[in-house]
Amino acid sequence: MRIAIVGPTHPYKGGGAQHTTELAHRLAAMGHDVVIESWKAQYPSFLYPGQQTIDVPEGEPYPKTRRKLDWRRPDGWVAAGRRFRSADLVILAVLSPVQVPPYLGILYGIARKVRVVALCHNVLPHERKPWDEPLMRALLKRVDAVLTHSEQQAGLARTLTGKPVSTVALPPHLPAKSEARGEGIGNRLLFFGIVRPYKGLDLLLRALPEGVSLTVAGEFWGGIEQTKELIAELGIGDRVELRPGYVAAADVPALFAGADALVLPYRSATASQNVWLGHEHGVPVIATRVGALADHVRDGVDGLLVEPGDVEALRKAIERFYEDPERLRAGVRAVDPEPYWSDYTDALLRA
Repeated sequence: MRIAIVGPTHPYKGGGAQHTTELAHRLAAMGHDVVIESWKAQYPSFLYPGQQTIDVPEGEPYPKTRRKLDWRRPDGWVAAGRRFRSADLVILAVLSPVQVPPYLGILYGIARKVRVVALCHNVLPHERKPWDEPLMRALLKRVDAVLTHSEQQAGLARTLTGKPVSTVALPPHLPAKSEARGEGIGNRLLFFGIVRPYKGLDLLLRALPEGVSLTVAGEFWGGIEQTKELIAELGIGDRVELRPGYVAAADVPALFAGADALVLPYRSATASQNVWLGHEHGVPVIATRVGALADHVRDGVDGLLVEPGDVEALRKAIERFYEDPERLRAGVRAVDPEPYWSDYTDALLRA
């Protein structure tokens, strides 16, 4: 098949770009003729208050990539859709409702001459704006099929469209494997990734037991001042290290090597790579029972699970972890990506 994937790839960073790139490599390895249509300029800077691009690729870049789409050029959206009329399948990687106007322009250019699948990483954002649902409804009712990464997200998509909706687990798309491992227990936990309200860093700070330290590494979506004020209020400034900014793939192994466990205190979640990322680096995971986090942690074997939004339960889980941390560290196994990707590409092509 001739397949066009529309989505972020290098020099854009993060899980969405890594997934788009890996998907293209996988489909091409199956014998399909695949091109990525990516972005010259993806969002206005005020809509993404963080670093959008990086210099060093995270993984192997996909060679057949065009980077012509520009949020300021609707004529380019339509032109891309017209180019896609020679394809057999177009895949729109949907990470945010902000992408909907360009995607509607692409669909206008396609003019229903090619089958189009919306691959939804998130059907709607965790922190929603009034326009998110109308935009996603406008997109999902114009594609031929929708693929989501959980049954919860599939149910949400069905409230927005009558088109076929299917679901398949998000497969691993991790940075290159590293042999770096921590040398022992140092009473230090890790919170990793973009800091946004739904990820519950404030809950973790309130739950942090006496004698345990925490490293917070990632971009602060709404600014860092509120977090600093909470740390000062709790009197834990001597035990919390803030490392604001995007963590490049080359720096991830050393960061995880210094942690006893990764903590994911999310209030809500859909699919996530972070449990697998922790396990890839030999680190147990303490997570809440939301989204796919609970599917990837074997409670009491390679991590611990707690209910979301419960500071006291999170504190007790951390204390329980430190009662016998080596037992959970010994239970950690890196994930095998191949079965996940086989299921994923099969489900995508069926859609």
